[in-house]
Amino acid sequence: MEDRQSRGFTLIELLVVITIIVILMGLLFPAFRGVQDQAKKTQAKNDLTQIVTAVNAYYTEYGKYPLATDDSIISNNSDLFYTLRSSPNGANAGDAANPRKIAFLNVAEAKDQSLPRSGIKTADGQWYDPWNTPYRVAIDGNYDNQIANPYGGSANAGSATLSIGVIAWSFGKNQTQDSDIKAGDDVISWQ
Repeated sequence: MEDRQSRGFTLIELLVVITIIVILMGLLFPAFRGVQDQAKKTQAKNDLTQIVTAVNAYYTEYGKYPLATDDSIISNNSDLFYTLRSSPNGANAGDAANPRKIAFLNVAEAKDQSLPRSGIKTADGQWYDPWNTPYRVAIDGNYDNQIANPYGGSANAGSATLSIGVIAWSFGKNQTQDSDIKAGDDVISWQ
């Protein structure tokens, strides 16, 4: 009778398989990060569309823009979003800015309040983009259908003024306003 021993993987074979798996993971990781970055940009673009739509709906309902007294960039967006969400918090408590209590915008709270991404941070009421930076909004408070382009009038940014009532933007992954809008990672509502 022949004595057969079952043959398993040798240490060398096991190390070769592990090495191949690590190499494949290394090749797939950049592609995975690219997909994640694109998903965040898409989320930010959708959020910006919601902001612009909500401000325009407010204008349609009340005949004026919310909280705008002149052309200005709203970097602390909490009062604007309290008003558009018909929230009883913020400077407009008591619904002075939204007396009909219409919810023009429905934004969830950020899941992680210590590092808010894609949601409202309850401590300050601001709406944060997927990279943990508050969205910026500019409203035509002068009602002249002109807003200064926050990116200036460079060739890649377009006109120095935009003929629109409201704009919104996100600084993107690098969390700073890029000087070149086409080469940077900022997400804007007006292009």
